[in-house]
Amino acid sequence: MTFRVAVLPGDGIGPEVVAPAAEVLRKAATLAGVDVTLTWGIVGGRAIDDVGDPLPAATLRLCQDSDAILFGAVGGPRWDHVDPNIRPEAGLLRLRQLLDLFANLRPAKLFSALADASPLKREVVDGLDIVILRELTGDIYYGHPRGIETYEEGQRGINTMVYTTREIERILRLGFEIARQRSRRLASVDKANVLETSRLWRQTADRVAQDYPDVMLEHMYVDNAAMQLVRAPKQFDVLVTGNLFGDILSDEAAMLTGSIGMAASASLGRDTGLYEPVHGSAPDIAGKGWANPLAAILSVAMLFTYTLKLTDVAQRIEAGVERVLAEGYRTRDIQAPGTRLVGTEEMGKLVLDTLATADERR
Repeated sequence: MTFRVAVLPGDGIGPEVVAPAAEVLRKAATLAGVDVTLTWGIVGGRAIDDVGDPLPAATLRLCQDSDAILFGAVGGPRWDHVDPNIRPEAGLLRLRQLLDLFANLRPAKLFSALADASPLKREVVDGLDIVILRELTGDIYYGHPRGIETYEEGQRGINTMVYTTREIERILRLGFEIARQRSRRLASVDKANVLETSRLWRQTADRVAQDYPDVMLEHMYVDNAAMQLVRAPKQFDVLVTGNLFGDILSDEAAMLTGSIGMAASASLGRDTGLYEPVHGSAPDIAGKGWANPLAAILSVAMLFTYTLKLTDVAQRIEAGVERVLAEGYRTRDIQAPGTRLVGTEEMGKLVLDTLATADERR
């Protein structure tokens, strides 16, 4: 098998965490006998500086010609005052839209060695393993009209929340399919008591559920879901929701695992999948070697699961992360008394070494 992966490190700590993740990708592919070609491209603020566009045409072509994308992060205060249409984040939004990456998968899995790093009590989060599925190409982020306009009393900001049945149905069907592969429970999160888009969402969910009689569907308002994620997160297995609500809830769930530096993600569509850590560019620590690369490495594990269809390799990467954590190695965001502090590069090398030793034991 031969696969092409576009590597877009981006801004801030993006290049720092993508470098070890790319090495893990190479090593894992070699051990699995898979031919993977990595090609680097520019995106975000770096691309604005170089060519004046956060998603250059060459980068878009590279992504369209690839089977998967390993993405770092974009943005930073340096570009906060540029035209909103060419801000670094606009490049990522365009990429999602142009590749039709409509589904964002955000696992929230607590590694046992980090149970005490969670802000919640151990008994509340120990064994946590849930997935939040966020619709990614619709909702208020893309709706029109939008903008800031002037009227007689000052200015008014406008954003439009809009969903079609097609957009709702395809993300729900994916949610049901993922639930079938797990515990056959799906929580659909909306705000149907207030929003028309959510009423359409709930109606569509009930209709689609008829095709999945083996999956138990539960409806939940988003404010209650946010509360329940803090009160008793293990009651959930798979949650599916819209773009805005998913953006917020998935970050909340990420913190349950001890640090957002552990949170991986996959954005899936018809063809190319995009895999990225969700911690953002963290410009305040960029260049210091403090960043946690484990989210990027775990995103590589998702790449092996969803694009390469090699779940055994993905499990080997996750086991490597678990082993390094169990041996007491920590980056600053997850450091605790009695653990050994390491930097970005060393943490990546430790995981890489576990893959090599695991192969020797086989």
